[in-house]
Amino acid sequence: MTQLSRRRMLLGGAAAGVGAAALTACTAGLREDPEAATEAADRARLAIGSDTVPFHGAHQAGVTAEPPAHMTLVALHLREGADREAIRRLLTVLTDDAARLTQGRGALADTEPELAQTPARLTVTLGFGAELVRRVAGRDAVPTWLRPLPAFSIDALEDRWSGGDLLLQIAADDAVTVAHATRMLLKTARSTASLAWRQTGFRRSRGSEKPGTTMRNLFGNVDGTVNLRPQDDDFASKVWVTDGWLTGGTSLVIRRIQMDLEGWDRLDGPGRDQAIGRRQSDGAPLTGESEFDEPDFEAMGPHGFTVIPDFSHIARARGDDERPTMLRQSYNYDDDLTQNGAGTESDGEISDSGLLFLAYQADVDEGFVPVQRRLAELDLLNQWTTPIGSAVFAIPPGCEEGGFVGETLF
Repeated sequence: MTQLSRRRMLLGGAAAGVGAAALTACTAGLREDPEAATEAADRARLAIGSDTVPFHGAHQAGVTAEPPAHMTLVALHLREGADREAIRRLLTVLTDDAARLTQGRGALADTEPELAQTPARLTVTLGFGAELVRRVAGRDAVPTWLRPLPAFSIDALEDRWSGGDLLLQIAADDAVTVAHATRMLLKTARSTASLAWRQTGFRRSRGSEKPGTTMRNLFGNVDGTVNLRPQDDDFASKVWVTDGWLTGGTSLVIRRIQMDLEGWDRLDGPGRDQAIGRRQSDGAPLTGESEFDEPDFEAMGPHGFTVIPDFSHIARARGDDERPTMLRQSYNYDDDLTQNGAGTESDGEISDSGLLFLAYQADVDEGFVPVQRRLAELDLLNQWTTPIGSAVFAIPPGCEEGGFVGETLF
């Protein structure tokens, strides 16, 4: 094979995708043509930055898109004078800005459009609180589940992480992209709404793990092994709303869960595995050999107890549900102790860390609430986790070009 033909083969593989084809091309190139391998690797990295997710469609793209590496959640309070028409104008401009930014173009009034040129799979998802729905369409339009969650015994909720009238969920594979999009959208919204809270989370960077690898939280555990997938037969019925102005939309529960990493550090390996019901090393259930093996909750150990304890996290989360009841996404957070008022290093704590847990379902009362009740009643993991933030939003359907997200409410 000539040097020229090898080069074409390698570059063709990189152009076909960022995954296995690019990796194979780079590996072959290192052995045969280092220059071609370098070019292929550069093309793969550039593809990550230029990759886009379509904005328009029946559903908002951020619900089902593969979660990227970085996410910012922003909740806003509507200003006192924000009426139906002001909200319509706001949603129209936010939609236009989001459509532009997700495709690598600056927002309409963007003073730094250069920062928008790397979309990195940016998605922008809008969510509505009960107050926004009421101001636009009246109380009868507010879904029964669009309210604060029931009180759970494990909660220690703080106002600074809870509630909100309008949600902006901004996610991409590049932190600069997320920061720029967040600032542009907040500039658009500031005359109609004020900031309620802002939370930022992260996952592994794209390309650092094999595609499809289950994320790990900061306890080191796999997080999200059992989950709904868009290709599942029951996905649509469990995630998408099928009636009223929210048809094609969904509901979103956001929980900020503080994790006691210092306390978890003091727990030995077997204790950790018992608390979760899975091995931390490979994510396999205690009765299985690999992560995606079906747990056997009836299997008995040599001492007459079930191998997977009844109080373990996976046993309590499963309950009697044969299938997942919601689409889950999780992001880690690791914030400044002093900034969030969690303490200082002199208190013996060295991190304010935890999980931003997102759950999408057609009905909060049928999807999220029953699972959370079981976890609150008896989940050994509660010794090291505390929910400190909670919010519920209606996620309206997507829109076609020329429309705006939330138009069905009007």
